[in-house]
Amino acid sequence: MPSDANLMETSLIAVADAGVELRHPLFARWFVAWPERRATFINTDASSRRMTDETLEMMLGLAKGEENWVWPLVAELAFTHRSYGRLPWVEYESWIDLTIDCIGDAAGAAWSADADAAWRRHGERLKALIIEAREGWDRAMPGHILGELPAVG
Repeated sequence: MPSDANLMETSLIAVADAGVELRHPLFARWFVAWPERRATFINTDASSRRMTDETLEMMLGLAKGEENWVWPLVAELAFTHRSYGRLPWVEYESWIDLTIDCIGDAAGAAWSADADAAWRRHGERLKALIIEAREGWDRAMPGHILGELPAVG
């Protein structure tokens, strides 16, 4: 049985082979789900590249057991997102789920139940790290979101 990382990499290769630039369908879906967010992006082209790449890298890094660099990136992103105000948890959760959905759609016939399960496992791990980081920042700089996040675990 291939590892989660191998399954995830294979699906990303299928997306590339299909010629799909994942950020385009992902942001299209994101703005359908959260139309009010469009106005918060000063440079959607740059943001779409960074957000898509970092999300994929973090989930793949978790699958490879590389939390040593994933955690600091998650913590930094949780801090910088504070400047956008009280972002609801459901938006983070939705972003990760939409990312995985778009990978599956773009991978086509190369997508499997095993690949879906691998991405979802590490998507859930990423969600837990984001919650942990947001709670940590809220304890350090109170008054932001503490008490509004779901329990981890």
